Amino acid sequence: MVYVRDILKAKDHKIHFISPKATVYEALEKMSQYEIGALVIMENKKVVGIISERDYARKIILQGKTSKETLVKEIMSSDLFSVTPDTSVEDAMVLMTGKHVRHLPVFEKSKFVGIISIGDVVKTIISNKDFLIDQLSDYITGKHY
Repeated sequence: MVYVRDILKAKDHKIHFISPKATVYEALEKMSQYEIGALVIMENKKVVGIISERDYARKIILQGKTSKETLVKEIMSSDLFSVTPDTSVEDAMVLMTGKHVRHLPVFEKSKFVGIISIGDVVKTIISNKDFLIDQLSDYITGKHY
């Protein structure tokens, strides 16, 4: 079985944060700079939310606001669903699809240790299935190592 901890080990360990007092424009600049789809919102060393491209599209563009005048705290998602490193990748996918979220913060006890995206989860599941298919194919064709 594959776990969230396996995704975190394979990822770049750099986590990108922004303050809730930053502008949405600053958040977008940072997402663009690092080619990521979401930022973790930190205040007083505590995770208080996530801002994503989806938040921008739905809460700025569609509501006629401007990203240079709107603060991150006004549009961030603060009711977060989270997982632990010991959560299975399949359980993470069920949570993400069931709750319609694309990013999950990962907490070990109460300590924030990373973030995973739906892309990370899908990539891991596909890779795991490909490995299993290769193993079964080798078994069927009689290839032994």
